[in-house]
Amino acid sequence: MKKLMTYKEHIPVLLHQSISGLNINPDGIYVDLTFGGGGHSKVILQKLSTKGKLFAFDQDQDSEIEAQKIQHKNFTFIRANFRFAYQFLKYHYIKTVDGVLADLGISSHQLDTDQRGFSFNSNSKLDMRMDNNIQKDAKHILNTYSLNTLTDIFKNWGEIRKAYFLAKTIVEQRQLKTIQNTEHFIKIIQKFAPHNKKNKFYAKIFQALRIAVNDELKALQEMLQTMPYLIKPGGRLVILAYHSLEDRIVKKFLHTGNCEGIMQKDYLGNIIHTFLADPKKAIKATTRDIIYNNRARSVRLRIGKKM
Repeated sequence: MKKLMTYKEHIPVLLHQSISGLNINPDGIYVDLTFGGGGHSKVILQKLSTKGKLFAFDQDQDSEIEAQKIQHKNFTFIRANFRFAYQFLKYHYIKTVDGVLADLGISSHQLDTDQRGFSFNSNSKLDMRMDNNIQKDAKHILNTYSLNTLTDIFKNWGEIRKAYFLAKTIVEQRQLKTIQNTEHFIKIIQKFAPHNKKNKFYAKIFQALRIAVNDELKALQEMLQTMPYLIKPGGRLVILAYHSLEDRIVKKFLHTGNCEGIMQKDYLGNIIHTFLADPKKAIKATTRDIIYNNRARSVRLRIGKKM
């Protein structure tokens, strides 16, 4: 039986700002869409009364184990991708909530667990699945996807300039030998890495693969599209994003009410605001935040108030 890794105790990125952004009503209903190690959920629960409720989602099996440690009668953990949160909450007879929080991207635990294959700093199998029940992993993508599809993945989700030539090299090398692990993969692509920015280049490559494996951007869009129906007027939507692809989608949504960034108008020509971004610009980590937690260096925290 496969041994599951447990989360180390850690403080989430911009924890105080995130919880403050929720403007918690002790009797309210809240949703943590990315439970992870439970850092946000534990603080939210501390602020709720006996009437308040918290629902937490995560598709990771390690997170499910962490959630089982929380013994609180008003806490419910649901192991599922947050793209299905609205449907699962309806199943639990929850129509509207007071606040929703999502800490996007990969967790420190997932990065630090070598066998998950999320990091290029250790040799492991090419997995990158946030949910081990899904069929495709990074190895499957690298060894079976077409040249055009691989090019699109690295160009669109890794923002790699020489995406075509990178993909072409991968296709050529996999014909000689199946790409088995992260070390083998790095050897194939290392000639494309800028001499003084290798780590940044590899991070973009692994980001693109992770997005492809977990369908992250589409899942984010599907989740956001349900928020106008789930969050009650005056309620809060708090989202932490770690790269421009995610943050761009969240920014468009908070400013226009849709992921395409198209302004909607009523019959009088007035712009319809579904959410009010408060503050208008994203909150960034301070130097102190980054020293405390290096993962904070790229974070963008956005808070929306439901109109």
